Amino acid sequence: MTNCLRNFLVSKVTWKRTAQVLLLGIVVPPAIAHAQSLGYEGPTGIFVTPLASTAASPAKGLGNPSVSFHFLAGGPVIGDFSTISITEGFAKRFEIGYTGEIQNPGSDHVNAVNLSPLWNGTMSIVHGKANLIPENAGNTEWVPAISVGAIGRFNDNNVGDGSNSAALHSALSITSGTQTRTNADFYVVGTKVVTQITKKVPWLLNAGVRGTNASLWGLGGNAPDYTARAFGAVAWVFTGPAKSTIILGSEVAQQPKNILVTLTSGAKAGVFDIPTSEVYAVRVVPSPKCKLNLDFGVLQAAGRIGASPTLPSVNVDLKARARVAFALSYGF
Repeated sequence: MTNCLRNFLVSKVTWKRTAQVLLLGIVVPPAIAHAQSLGYEGPTGIFVTPLASTAASPAKGLGNPSVSFHFLAGGPVIGDFSTISITEGFAKRFEIGYTGEIQNPGSDHVNAVNLSPLWNGTMSIVHGKANLIPENAGNTEWVPAISVGAIGRFNDNNVGDGSNSAALHSALSITSGTQTRTNADFYVVGTKVVTQITKKVPWLLNAGVRGTNASLWGLGGNAPDYTARAFGAVAWVFTGPAKSTIILGSEVAQQPKNILVTLTSGAKAGVFDIPTSEVYAVRVVPSPKCKLNLDFGVLQAAGRIGASPTLPSVNVDLKARARVAFALSYGF
């Protein structure tokens, strides 16, 4: 870590101006770089979507762990979210990890129809991933890496988990009903670094599909049922000053259409109309000699979540359409 910090400090003056220009001209949260880059929930990935790559490890045995910190300024309605992750790779094709999420509730109770109390507390997240096909397998340069994985969320205190159901009922005019505290994703993803277009600026292409019952990665609580949702990303890798790497990219992630509530009759119902989430990102790798990534971005999560057939009068502005995020990942 000492050499890594020394290289970073020596080069910071050179690439500082470049980073300032990029941040002024681009709306951004994380893109993609090396296998120590962890996403918001812990898997090796972009900001909110996983890559097919896994945390670095030898062909036999465990690799060194990667750690990360993510901060998302979710706005006055849903509040701010922070995650601390550790991910371990093994046998060159697998990774497992744990993420702790801490949420600070928002303060906009009036304009949000008293929704802010719904987002409060902590959440535990575990994940695993297995690489089925390595990139360029069989020495075929167009073969993408293909992986499968799962993400489980526990103690999800977001949106009517039982402890704050009174706020949910008041906000949605429902007299009773709660959610469970768990939800999950099961996904398949393919990733390819393309150099055939231009070797000086490689393209990174990423696409996958997940089966999920989590709304907005659990930040919106549970969806009514498991549904198949697509995700994808594209990024461009540039060589920056002092041998740094600068990656510009964007990702999209479809969300389950509704959030789950239970009506007084006991029937399950979906409320709101959740849009597709978008991310615009910059990732900076200050030096090739250290496994350190700095990510800056903007998450377009959900602005006005529209009315649903169940509750046509509910139409709430979550004020989460341009939320700034920051992340730091380090591989030991």
